[in-house]
Amino acid sequence: MAEDGKWGVAHVHASFNNTIMTVTDLTGAETIAKSSGGAVVKQNRDEASPYAAMQMAEQIAEEVLAAGIDGVHVRVRGPGGNLQKSPGPGAQATIRAMARAGLEIGRIEDVTPIPHDGSRAPKGKGGF
Repeated sequence: MAEDGKWGVAHVHASFNNTIMTVTDLTGAETIAKSSGGAVVKQNRDEASPYAAMQMAEQIAEEVLAAGIDGVHVRVRGPGGNLQKSPGPGAQATIRAMARAGLEIGRIEDVTPIPHDGSRAPKGKGGF
């Protein structure tokens, strides 16, 4: 399908409070479509849910296919820093929904920023 078609890059920032998604061209210079959890659900608590991620991905897939892009490489980014390195609940749902909507998924890459011993982690709950 996207063997000779155009490719884009889907940047997915999946934190535990929200999921933000941007699709750019291969260079990352031109944004083709973007959306966030707040654009598709009413309650703030639902912004990071897999449901919101699926709605976003379907919406974005329509725009991207209309722009003539057949496939995307996915770059997933978790919270990072001295927080968790695992992405939020919206990451997997986003990729799945894009594939179902007819976009071909190329490489899936983790671009979570990991400090080379940056700032000190906050004191844990329960005195640890």
